[in-house]
Parts: sequence; C-alpha cells; structure tokens
Amino acid sequence: MSRSSSGAAAAARSIASGETSAEQVVRDCLDRIREREPAVGAWQWLDEQHAIEQARACDRLRDAGGPCGPLHGVPVGIKDIVDTADMPTELGTVVHAGRRPASDAAVVWALRAAGAVILGKTVTTELATYSPGKTRNPLDATRTPGGSSSGSAAAVAAGMVPLALGTQTNGSVIRPAGFCGVHALKPTHGALTLEGVLRVSPSLDTVGFFGTSLEDLELVCGALGAFAPAQPLAAPPRLAFVRTPLWPRTEPALRAAFDEMLERLGGDCEEWELPAALEPAWDWHTTIMEAEMAFHLRAEWDRRHELSPSLQGQLARGRETSAFGYQRAQSGAQALRSALGEVFSVYDAIVTPGTFGVAPLGLESTGDPAFCTPWSLAGVPACNVPLLKSPEGLPIGLQLVGARGADMRLLRIASWLEGRVGP
Repeated sequence: MSRSSSGAAAAARSIASGETSAEQVVRDCLDRIREREPAVGAWQWLDEQHAIEQARACDRLRDAGGPCGPLHGVPVGIKDIVDTADMPTELGTVVHAGRRPASDAAVVWALRAAGAVILGKTVTTELATYSPGKTRNPLDATRTPGGSSSGSAAAVAAGMVPLALGTQTNGSVIRPAGFCGVHALKPTHGALTLEGVLRVSPSLDTVGFFGTSLEDLELVCGALGAFAPAQPLAAPPRLAFVRTPLWPRTEPALRAAFDEMLERLGGDCEEWELPAALEPAWDWHTTIMEAEMAFHLRAEWDRRHELSPSLQGQLARGRETSAFGYQRAQSGAQALRSALGEVFSVYDAIVTPGTFGVAPLGLESTGDPAFCTPWSLAGVPACNVPLLKSPEGLPIGLQLVGARGADMRLLRIASWLEGRVGP
C-alpha cells in the first residue's frame, strides 16, 4: 500500500468493503517500518506478531458478520506515556524501564472499541518534557522531529502508520506536526479523559492525534464520540491572523510563506493583536506547568539523579512556586480564555505560526514550543495544517486555533483553508 493510499479513512473503507484485509494493511505498515525505522527511530516498542494477531482477529470478526467500528482494522501508534495493558509503557525514562500497566488508558480502550489495531508504542521525550528521545525527523535526519510526541509525528510522516496518538501540555502535538509536515489536532482541553495517561500538568495536558489528512482526524474524532459534529460551512469563515509578540523571532522563510498565504486569503483574514495585558501568558503557563509537574512527578523527584538536568530544573522551580504565584497564573489563564471568547464571537478561527520556522538542525533540542503556549494555556483546540514550505521544501508550521468546544468545526475550517490557499 503506497503512502498516498495509506490514510486511515481510506484503509477503513477498504477493509469494510472487503477490498483489502486488516492483516494486509498492518503488514504494509510493518514493511514500511522495517524500511524506515533504522533511520527514523520512531518506535519504542513493537511486536510484529502481536500486531498481526490483532489484525487477524479484526478480519475474523468482519468475515463472520460481526459489528465493525469506524476504525475497524486501522493501525494506530500510541505515545509511550499512554497506558496499554498488552504492551510496556515506560514514559520515556529509565526510571520506569520495564513498566507494564495493568489496564489500558481510557482513550486506548476507546480506540480498541472502535476497532483499531494498536500497532505499538511510539517514542516520547523524557516524561513528555524537553529531553529528546532517539527519534529523527524523517524528512531530514539531521533535524529534530520536535517533541514530546516525537515518535508519533515521525511515524505518520514516514508512512509507517496512518494514525498516531500524542499529548500536548505546551506544544507537543502541534510543534512536531509542524516540523514533520503532517496533519494534527490538539483538542479542547478536557474533551478526552486523561485516565491512564501520564499526569504532567492536568490543567494543560491534552490527548491529541496525528494523521495523514484532515479526513483521518475527523474519522478518529468521530470514532471516539467525544466531539460535537460540525455542520458544513455555510459561508467562508472569518479568520484572524495573530502574530503574537514572538513574531520578530521567526525565520525569514516563515515570514515570507505567511505573507504569501495572507495575500491569497485577502479579505477573508484580518489581523488581530494580542492585548498587552495578556502578554504574560507565557509566564503564566510556565508557572502552572512547573508547579503541577513538581506535584505529579514527585515520585520521580526522589530519583532525580536519573533525570536530565533540564527536567531536574523544572521540578526544582515548580517546588518553589508559591500558592499566590500559582493562583495568579490561573487567574491570568482565565483572563486569556475570556479574551479569546470575545475574539471568537467575531472570528471563526485564528491563524498563527505553530513553529518559528523549519525544524532546527541537531538532535539536542526538540525546538521552541512558544507559538503553541497561549493556546495550550487557554485550552482551546488547535490543528497543524501542512500547507507552507521553505524554499528548500521543508515544512513550516501553520497553526489554526478555534473556539473552545468547536473542534470538529475547526477541522472543517482547516479543510476550507487547504482548498482556498492550496499548496
């Protein structure tokens, strides 16, 4: 099965119609993994025979006329901070090497109930923070794939699997999707339960998805039943372009790509400036994240000599955060949510960068997540739309942000944007 025909939605249709089998789809993915994995390193745990056995069970159920869910036979990769009862979940750290959960995370259970084949566990950074894992960018092995959902983004970008699960606390879905050039959705905070997912900062943690197309993202959202269906767009959406105070730090290639896109959009997109009172949003996010990390990773703190210096620093700062500082940051987050509510009463979505440019060279860092920070803090949905490229052909992160709870509508707007702007 070629990369172009290996999307989740296409695979689901082919399996349901009998045109192909779940086993063949899984075997195609495994062939691709054997071809690309040595250079990419997207997988933390993979048992080919276990994946094939799951696929055969799907085929037997279909052939017997049993109930088939919307993801029946579709392979999915799972970020290795999300519990799986039949596979290790090691959380990206030697502290939890060999960890075997007793049960699936709720979102994994829901994927299985929808018929998905859990192909394996994808690489995460250390405890879903900043210290990189082994994964390389499949478009250029000298560049980072981003993080912390590095393996999930790279696996989809390399054509190893059509869908993969990730999480985002700051920029861990949108940033790697931008660097690897794949579609991704970071849903509204709280839309999907975090039961069985590593708690880093529950005020911010969000389960998200990577796919080969917007259709794939719509499919998995619909299969999970946690998102209100969206009606077709009755008119062209009104878009707000937000530079944020970070704009001067962006790369020239990104600024040129956005200028060209905005020219094509014309009157369908107007500029909106983040109010000065909300500019501490980045500091508020850091305060909340580090304080909550310090509490939820307190067991890991007892073995901090086994953690990276960057994570030790985050946990140390979090342990020193005052109750006043934490509550002030939470109040600021609420002010940001209120301000965005006013924006979305006028505009249908916000257009803004998801990255500062192309994936940085080197594997020591996962890149800067700051363009994702205010939207993660506000808990609103965001998606990466891989429309923009540098002159060298590397993807540039284009982030589309929607109103809280309007996840499926945001995907419809993203589809309109793809048609309106084109490659």
